[in-house]
Amino acid sequence: MSEFDKYTTASPPPAGVASAEERQWGLFGHLSALTGLFTGGIGNIVGPLVIWLIKKDTMPFAADQAREALNFNITLALVGVVLFLITLVTFGLGAVLTMPVGLLLGIAWLVLTIIGAMKANDGVAYRYPFALRLVK
Repeated sequence: MSEFDKYTTASPPPAGVASAEERQWGLFGHLSALTGLFTGGIGNIVGPLVIWLIKKDTMPFAADQAREALNFNITLALVGVVLFLITLVTFGLGAVLTMPVGLLLGIAWLVLTIIGAMKANDGVAYRYPFALRLVK
């Protein structure tokens, strides 16, 4: 082995530290929720679910981050259904409350998803501030 090879060969990360590939898949786990913008909302759940199912046995960090994104997006979908039902039950009058709340949740969803992706890319296990941990 030459002197140059000694410094350029990649060594495996220390135990407990996510590899670059795991961090990248963790990033994808969070950002895959953004596909919901193009699929009418279903991609918010399907994107992280697919990544979690593919990586759950091989990459623990990536699976954890995809599962966290999945739980967060399921939580927000449930909140959206509740807001819609409130609007329906009140014959549209509840929209005075539900529309601003929905808009704030949409902005929070986008910001928190981007923060989660950036943290995962740094190798930090991100936890969303309000998410039901439904998928274990």
